[in-house]
Amino acid sequence: MNDATAVGEKRRAVLKYLATLGAGAVFSRALLARADGAPRITQSMIRQAEWIAGVEFDDDERKLMLDGVNDLMEEMQSLRALDLDNGVSPALVFRPAPDVVAARGRSARAIEQAAGQRPSSDTDLAFAPVTELSALIRGRQVSSVEVTRLYLERLASLDEQLECVISLTEERAMRQAERADRELAAGRYRGPLHGIPWGAKDLLAVAGYRTTWGARPFERQVLDQTATAVARLDEAGAVLVAKLTLGALAWGDVWYGGKTRNPWNVEQGSSGSSAGSASAAAAGLVGFAIGSETWGSIVSPCTRCGATGLRPTFGAVSRHGAMALSWSMDKLGPIARSVEDCALVFDAIRGPDGFDDTVVERPFAWPPVRDVRKLRVGYVAEMFDRDRGAEIEDEPGKRQAVEWQRFDRRTLDTLRELGVQLVPIELPKSYPLGALSLILTVEASTAFDRLTRDGRDAELVRQVEQAWPNVFRQGQLVPAVEYLRANRVRTLVMREMEQALFEVDAYVTPSYGGDNLLLTNLTGHPCVVLPNGFRSGDGTPTSITFNGKLHGESDLLALAHAYQQATDYHLRRPPVGS
Repeated sequence: MNDATAVGEKRRAVLKYLATLGAGAVFSRALLARADGAPRITQSMIRQAEWIAGVEFDDDERKLMLDGVNDLMEEMQSLRALDLDNGVSPALVFRPAPDVVAARGRSARAIEQAAGQRPSSDTDLAFAPVTELSALIRGRQVSSVEVTRLYLERLASLDEQLECVISLTEERAMRQAERADRELAAGRYRGPLHGIPWGAKDLLAVAGYRTTWGARPFERQVLDQTATAVARLDEAGAVLVAKLTLGALAWGDVWYGGKTRNPWNVEQGSSGSSAGSASAAAAGLVGFAIGSETWGSIVSPCTRCGATGLRPTFGAVSRHGAMALSWSMDKLGPIARSVEDCALVFDAIRGPDGFDDTVVERPFAWPPVRDVRKLRVGYVAEMFDRDRGAEIEDEPGKRQAVEWQRFDRRTLDTLRELGVQLVPIELPKSYPLGALSLILTVEASTAFDRLTRDGRDAELVRQVEQAWPNVFRQGQLVPAVEYLRANRVRTLVMREMEQALFEVDAYVTPSYGGDNLLLTNLTGHPCVVLPNGFRSGDGTPTSITFNGKLHGESDLLALAHAYQQATDYHLRRPPVGS
């Protein structure tokens, strides 16, 4: 055997051994070493693992990764400590053929109200909820063209302050608005969204327009398709006026053109990643918007901007034509100024399309058919009692925490006054939920594997520890065994969640209470987030979250709507746009 052959055989033997352990084999001894508190993983170990994973990082990137990789190892170790029965399968489903797409009927309609007269000012018209705009347009008090021009002008004039627009779709919008007016004049009524201008988070493809994903490497990307959600809103007669900002590749509010702002306080970012959707809806720049959530990307910006958002059940809305971040966690949903607006938009975009095989058809009813006094609504008592200051990144002080607690408890009081049956519940606690976030890390790293391997991740604006470039690199080092183990634990969490909600129709939590946000994004449960107060210090909004059962949007929205009708927080306007 010559030297080259010997080297080749030795290399194959090493690879064969490492393959039995997964890409994290280089780290295996580290789990048993270094009990003195020093890092278990070193930059040298990362360099060795790169060879197995087929990637190459530089010293600065390895240094930035170090803490995160050590955290990943801790998370994997906590999952390994669980005794999983052999019969527990991963929370993954393989379908060799898509389901037959059933014909969909549209049942939602606006709760009856008189059309009334056109508001006395353009500002009042801009801030009108979809339900009011719909009645005005259908009653010919205003035209779709008039409202569309108004929103296009506001988007153009206020974007300098809010940085919420990536592309205006003016030509397309005017064609749609003119068609809407012609159809209404001819007696053809498509439904409550007919003629209503709206904005799309710029991870939704629209043929003929850029779809940038908020990221510099994709700044000039034009996709030759139109997302199902956009196509269905086209069918409903809605008018697309803008592609709105998102944090780069759906994290935060920083995109390649700047930082999207909170209309209540432009010194603050709008949070994200549905940054532009929430900012524009709250500032009266669109009738409604479509956002997306994987882990807080609807809840967080709606909280910051005082908007109302629905994160539907996973599998309720097709993601065809939307940027993929996490195939098992991504969800599309409406952001608007009222719960009822969200219900009308949800009805227009839900259901199978033959492209996204996760989507199923389930009944949905609006207006509500159940009296909220007949709903059993759970709440987790400890979330309404403990000091929440540590959970508020930008306001860690005790005063703000106490104020948030008061608003949250006041929400419970309002529900009791409405006759809602409140019952204490316990959410799953048996498993290390934080460790399951590696599912998102691995799926996102896979979705943008080419970006990492080509080195184009360096083009993203945010190059810090808590940003995608660093996380994508970490995800390259997670063994497949660990990813599947996490999904097996996820199966158990889903079963426990089903038991926890067995005797309730919905439950209410502080928006950042405990692990609820990660928990429900992992289990696929829906939620509605809406404003429930304003901070005394700077007047910015706070929020509460109503959580539903799987495909329980009808009861969930009915509950949130009843609360919103009993309060006026959603009617208040931010300084920008008013």
